[in-house]
Amino acid sequence: MVGGEKRIGILTSGGDCAGLNAAIRAAVHRATLTYGWQVIGLLEGTAGLLTRPVRYEVLNLSMVSGTMLRMGGTILGTTNRGNPFAFPMADGTIKDRTAEIIGGCRELGLDALIGIGGDGSMAILRRIAQQGGLNLVGVPKTIDNDIGMTEVSIGYDTAVAVATEALDRLQPTAASHARVMVLEVMGRDAGHIALAAGIAGGADVVLIPEIPYNIDSVARKIREVRSQGRNFALVVVSEAVRTADGKEIQMVYQGGETRFGGIGHYISQQIAAATGAETRVTVLGHVQRGSMPSPRDRLIASAFGVHAVDLIAEGKFDRMVAWSNREVIDVPIEDAIARYQAVELDGALARTARGLGICLGD
Repeated sequence: MVGGEKRIGILTSGGDCAGLNAAIRAAVHRATLTYGWQVIGLLEGTAGLLTRPVRYEVLNLSMVSGTMLRMGGTILGTTNRGNPFAFPMADGTIKDRTAEIIGGCRELGLDALIGIGGDGSMAILRRIAQQGGLNLVGVPKTIDNDIGMTEVSIGYDTAVAVATEALDRLQPTAASHARVMVLEVMGRDAGHIALAAGIAGGADVVLIPEIPYNIDSVARKIREVRSQGRNFALVVVSEAVRTADGKEIQMVYQGGETRFGGIGHYISQQIAAATGAETRVTVLGHVQRGSMPSPRDRLIASAFGVHAVDLIAEGKFDRMVAWSNREVIDVPIEDAIARYQAVELDGALARTARGLGICLGD
């Protein structure tokens, strides 16, 4: 590049969520307007770096207007399949393809790379960066909000808003038919979405993987609600909750991939058997990922995108931007991915739920 101009790459990796485009937009604005750098959008995450020619697009200001703030998903595309260190090939073999990814970055002449992803993606990108001597800055995104060292990740607030709206819509029909409505929400290993939405949406029962439940406690809460004169109840279940005997409920997809799903129906049947109540189940699934981002997600993503570019300008790499005490900070990526952030059993939200009389299953 001419003079002090840099060429930085940016990619989204792992599952999509609301707010990704706001982060991309912010990075392009900061890099272009403040530093005069060129931003290269890498298409479909690391998958775009595995193709030849490399799949990319030069991102300029005309492409990242305010419209992007309102868009869910990611304009760059993403992938959450195929670990490049053990990539499944068409002939059934497994191959380490990290050298190809590193070669793709070098082919593009990237001075630095901004990787927007969850803990799994961040760990992979960090290994690749260390192996190839790449300058990496991480931006946390996950609706599960389980990345360590940051109070919030991109996508979480919108997912909670969608789940809360679902409870708002389920309540009137539950009351109309005197039913127990069970809402299954996402949360691969953590119950942050379920707990936050349950409080905001007035749930009676919230079941999360961090707290083992007893169906008798749940049934007791349902009967208590009835005894108080209310003819319906709302139950929120995180997808990672297990059965009473500790088994995970998963669905098998094309190609053998397994994902959590189905615990809502199991809990519904357990409640019906224990209380005699008529139950119905709603599984939100990917509806929580694809929505227009909430104002808070747009703000957090924008702040993260700007700070990520500033870290590159300061020559600070192998770091992840984070949110702490109303401020954007940065922390070592290694520390962030090492500290899984589950729901704190004595934290503010758990205490609030119990204070409101919400049954957490124990």
